[in-house]
Amino acid sequence: MNISDVAKQTGLTAKAIRFYEQRGLIAPPHRADNGYRDYNAAQVAELVLIKRAKLIGFSLDECQALVALSRDPERSSADVKQHALEKLAEIDQRIRELKAMKQTLTDLTQQCPGDSSPCCPILKALSTE
Repeated sequence: MNISDVAKQTGLTAKAIRFYEQRGLIAPPHRADNGYRDYNAAQVAELVLIKRAKLIGFSLDECQALVALSRDPERSSADVKQHALEKLAEIDQRIRELKAMKQTLTDLTQQCPGDSSPCCPILKALSTE
């Protein structure tokens, strides 16, 4: 399957596919006699895995670990679950941080009169310890 077909099937751009190949996330595809990349079903499945994993917050390094696990016939589902649980904990932490940021910004905007006065409690709070 050529790269444009893979791009259509996976929803990734050809540039992203080449990038993932260059980073070693997928095995280099076979090159046809004309020099074009020829992807197989396993590589397409790995690209789909990468795309979906990125959509739920996995980094490229984490995606690489997931692809390695998907290739390993000796893997245990516990290993995969551990990666997912670690990502879930990371997302929970980020949500807590975002909620705190939102509360701080809410408090600051409520303190600011938002009028034509040059006095701005938001700038004052951001520029002092």
